[in-house]
Amino acid sequence: MTGDRVEADKELGYAHETTGGPRTEAVQAAVTGHVLTFTGTALVAVYAFDADGGELRLAETVRSPGGPYALPASYPLTGRSPVADAFRSGRPLWLGPRELAEYGPAGPGPGTPAGLSLGALPLGGDGTGLGCLVVVDEAPDGIDADRRAFLELYSHHVAAGLEASAQPGTGRPDQRSLAGATLDRLQVGAFVLELSTGRMTADTQMLQLFGIPADDFDGRVETLLASAVPDDVPALMSIVEPGRLAPGTSQLAFRIRRPNGELRWLELRCRAQAGPDRTPERMLGVVAEASYLRPTADEVAMVQRLSAALAGATTIRDVGQVVVSALRDPLRARRVAVAELQADQLVVSLLAPAEAIAWPDVWRSQWHSEFPDAPTHALPTLADAMREGHVSLWPPGADLEPGLSGIGPGGLAVLPLPASGRIVGVCLIGWEEPHEFGPEERSLLTATAGLVGQALVRAHALDAEHELATMLQRSLLPRKLPVLPGGVAVTRYLPATMGLEVGGDWYDVIPLTDGHVALVIGDVQGHSAAAATIMGQMRTAIRAYAFEGHPPDVVVSHANRLLVDMETDLFATCAYVDLDMEEGEAWLVRAGHLHPLLRRPDGVTEELTIEGGPPLGVVADADYPMTALGLSSGTLLVLFTDGLVESAQLDLDDGVRHVCERLARADPSDPGRVADELLGSAGRRDDDVALLLLRYDGMRVRPTRVRWTIWRLPDAVMHARRFAARTLRTWGLTDEMDVVLLVTSELVTNAMVHTSGEVHLNLTLTADRLRIAVSDRSPRTPIKPTSVDWEATGGRGLLLVEAVSHAWGSVPLSGGKQVWSDITLSTPREDGPAHEDGPAETGGPGP
Repeated sequence: MTGDRVEADKELGYAHETTGGPRTEAVQAAVTGHVLTFTGTALVAVYAFDADGGELRLAETVRSPGGPYALPASYPLTGRSPVADAFRSGRPLWLGPRELAEYGPAGPGPGTPAGLSLGALPLGGDGTGLGCLVVVDEAPDGIDADRRAFLELYSHHVAAGLEASAQPGTGRPDQRSLAGATLDRLQVGAFVLELSTGRMTADTQMLQLFGIPADDFDGRVETLLASAVPDDVPALMSIVEPGRLAPGTSQLAFRIRRPNGELRWLELRCRAQAGPDRTPERMLGVVAEASYLRPTADEVAMVQRLSAALAGATTIRDVGQVVVSALRDPLRARRVAVAELQADQLVVSLLAPAEAIAWPDVWRSQWHSEFPDAPTHALPTLADAMREGHVSLWPPGADLEPGLSGIGPGGLAVLPLPASGRIVGVCLIGWEEPHEFGPEERSLLTATAGLVGQALVRAHALDAEHELATMLQRSLLPRKLPVLPGGVAVTRYLPATMGLEVGGDWYDVIPLTDGHVALVIGDVQGHSAAAATIMGQMRTAIRAYAFEGHPPDVVVSHANRLLVDMETDLFATCAYVDLDMEEGEAWLVRAGHLHPLLRRPDGVTEELTIEGGPPLGVVADADYPMTALGLSSGTLLVLFTDGLVESAQLDLDDGVRHVCERLARADPSDPGRVADELLGSAGRRDDDVALLLLRYDGMRVRPTRVRWTIWRLPDAVMHARRFAARTLRTWGLTDEMDVVLLVTSELVTNAMVHTSGEVHLNLTLTADRLRIAVSDRSPRTPIKPTSVDWEATGGRGLLLVEAVSHAWGSVPLSGGKQVWSDITLSTPREDGPAHEDGPAETGGPGP
């Protein structure tokens, strides 16, 4: 090229040499030979984005000596040119001679020979827009597909080099020091891996990176893997194994140990190519020296702390909490979300902060419970990042959909979480204030993503097994608690996190007749399916004995005898409380269980001293004494199992004392919150925890009861109706008269016709309901007919009762049953009736 030609090109704005400081001919030749040999092109150039000038400026050029073509020194970002078009679109642009000619003067400089092809590849994805890599070659048919794939992979490494040259606090390369810095120092090698045979073809530069002489390479991928640090081998295998190949580009930073003992960081980018049958046939890969990824001492310490914390995370929620603790404050991030990928859906496991108002509208619209389902259909950028599988960093003001830009208006990091060759979840980190990402932070986040992905898979497996055990346990516990007149009962159950066996803790709240309620808590020895089976049998047996109307000591004695007869090696502890909700009088029985706790209305809290017998299933003829206790309005009664107050690190007495202190400080107006505060911040538990808490309020309007013993006379039903009518007139309930008399007639008639022995009619008036109950000596439950023939003379009684009652049913009593019907009062009463509980009346001819 003549000097006149060079001067003319300079006047037109074209450059021929790499801008920057002088370099020796030997260095120039080495750089030129390496870069051009690797790319397979005649010219390679780097254009860096100049935000101040709104243009792409030529920063570096490597070309074959005497090449008769050049590139412009800059391209305006708003103009039409191959470089500007590729930069704006964010996608590689490949032009053959014909397409390139359409750009006219915007293409390569004057004197460009015919048959020239060009590729323009944007550098720095994730919205950073660092610049463009431009390659030019004399290829009349265009740059072929294999070279395109290699060049696209190569461009990612060039972008990483640009990021490493970024000025602190700006995220942009330094235009003055960039020239000659990227391509010179970028040591890149390439390989082709045949997936069917496992044979690899690697160029000289790649073998030099690994420190393997070309003559010693046997073409086996295992030879290169042998140089990798053992901790990084599983991640490398997940990329190169045919069965784990993911579509698109895969990337991985890993470490190797060279033959001389040097530890070197490399970065791999590869892409699988499919054959005619659309199955992966071979892999094209580019490996570059990545010393800029070497973490600092602070980053190493952070990764070490994160790794140690994740090792102790046994649940998916634990993993999320570890991530928030490790990243949110050190990185000064505002929001962190961790979500697991399940069947192409993101299930959010942790959000920080957890308040709905802190997240964008698209998230709040799906805030169904504690956490929303991540709306992936409204977040296409998130879905794309997860498909690509590498960390995506978005600077302040990036053009993102509102659901993502609202998470990090000052910067957003999207960390797909890889494990076992697939993406198992995602972590989002958002900044409120402007935040710039340096290469060190990218390295830290990449390392974090790998650790979290593996921890998430491990925790998911533990969660699945633990959930199975927990589901079995919960299926044996009450699904919901009854609404109690004069009190509020709440329960809590936490399964053990140390170990996956199901436990034997249980609780129950059993409504009884005459305003009584039974509170039960128990614990079967051990953690096993046998313990869970015994627990279910004990809970069912105690409930049945209580329904039969036995006193507390008899209920517990029967349960003990039943467990002894089972001939099992397991025993169970139990505490049983029979509480009169009207009077506040309680009878407590304890079978080897912990003493209950009591918080009086004045805040005084104590551990009750309750007489007790041995655990259930130990001594067949054991005695279980009863202890009386009086409750006043506002009292809290707490029953619990030993998992709440005892562990390998906590002595039983100290645990009881701590729970008493928390109970004394609690606000009794919210029993649910009190229960949560008693549980404390129990993290890892080596035993189950069952908690039953009752706040006794007393009844605002105490029930009024009367009882009538019905004689077996021909006109017994008439006398029962007269008794009911007289009682309702006394109570001032004339509006309900017809319904009550109808129900009384039907229930008494059924008892007289279908049973023998004594029959009793009970009327109970509460604040808003009237209960009609008829008890007899037959244990047989009445059956409502499914259909009644029109010519039948009976069978409609229970159908009528069901039609006019708010609710009706039958409960077993000792030696019989009671059939009851509730009638809703048209006007709820505020005060008691004219007189309190009347004496039981004996049936006979009445007025």
